[in-house]
Amino acid sequence: MVRFLAGRVAYAGAVLVAVTSLVFGLIHLSGDPLAGLLPPGSSPEQQAVARHRFGLDRPLAEQYLLFVGRAVRGDFGESWRQQRPAMDAVIERLPATLALTGAAVGLALLVGGALGIATGTRPGGVVDLLASGVAVLGQAVPGFWLGTLLVLAFAVRLRWLPSSGLDGPEALVLPAATLAAYPAATIARLLRTSLAETMAQDYVRTARGKGLSGRTVVRRHGLRPALLPTLAFAGLQVGFLFGGAVVVEEVFAYPGTGRLALQAVADRDLPLVQAFVVVAATLIVGVNLVVDVVARWLDPRLRFAAGQG
Repeated sequence: MVRFLAGRVAYAGAVLVAVTSLVFGLIHLSGDPLAGLLPPGSSPEQQAVARHRFGLDRPLAEQYLLFVGRAVRGDFGESWRQQRPAMDAVIERLPATLALTGAAVGLALLVGGALGIATGTRPGGVVDLLASGVAVLGQAVPGFWLGTLLVLAFAVRLRWLPSSGLDGPEALVLPAATLAAYPAATIARLLRTSLAETMAQDYVRTARGKGLSGRTVVRRHGLRPALLPTLAFAGLQVGFLFGGAVVVEEVFAYPGTGRLALQAVADRDLPLVQAFVVVAATLIVGVNLVVDVVARWLDPRLRFAAGQG
């Protein structure tokens, strides 16, 4: 396990370096960084002063080395718009986004897991058909459209929940439901297929022949191996949810890092964009590392294969 963890940490470090370099390159390939910062018609003297102030008059290789050296220390410079450290601005909004992402992950696992187990243990029934239809609908509906409908239904007409902001836990309900719709539907379909295949295996039929109850057979013999592909997908979905929070936060005017990043892109606030992307990449890499560890704990075959390698 120690060897595995050391390898995964080294891999995570390489991924972060690659992401950091890619962000720097894409930002500078997207056009003049000052295009959205200076007012139209700025004189060449004003542009030269701005380029010198932000270090954009230096050779690109020198800018990259300075960027990497500061990024290793968590320093991405000052936000060009907010006039304060970019990392501080991201960290300030991070708890709100983590709360939204955590609520969405929990809701997706709860709803998707319940639907997947209910349909996977009784494939082909009425419940299976209804749940499959709901799952397909959840995958087909765009998040921004679903969020708008939820606001109209539960905030405007029924007035049960707030439509925007973060004034209390109830403000998480609508954005978390919007963000969780797609992964919940996919988890339900994935777990249903995996569990149905597992329940058809010989060792499961043997367990039933021993007189074990259906619930015990599912819990002890069917669910554990069926969870592995679902677990891997859930780990990938954390990145999807963190990225999808950009759109959802804008729909609900939610004060998280996604909305901050969207505004930073509109303003071409490059230090803020870079800080957001690196923080998001770090969280995604960390979550995938945890998923790999849990997968090896659930499936002894993975530990054996790693030991043989």
